[in-house]
Amino acid sequence: MTSGKVVDSLWEVFLQEKNNSGHVHVGSLRASGSEEALQAARDVYARRGSPISIWVVLSESIVASTPADAPSFFDPKDAKSFRYPNYYKVPRTLKDA
Repeated sequence: MTSGKVVDSLWEVFLQEKNNSGHVHVGSLRASGSEEALQAARDVYARRGSPISIWVVLSESIVASTPADAPSFFDPKDAKSFRYPNYYKVPRTLKDA
């Protein structure tokens, strides 16, 4: 318990530093709701620097692969030959250049 409130949800915090840059995971915090999590993220993680955006996401909502799953999860990449330039014709003007 903190300040008489029940703090039970774990939130992941992501900051965006500049336009056209991605959000970067900067840490986690506990809060009882999304607004409280957003304000706590601002107070804890945005006091240094000047981010333009903050995301807070419930940890339990994040779905991720594991390193143990990597071989079977990423294996289909070899079946997508269209991603490789093997079937593209190079114009003669480029070959001669």
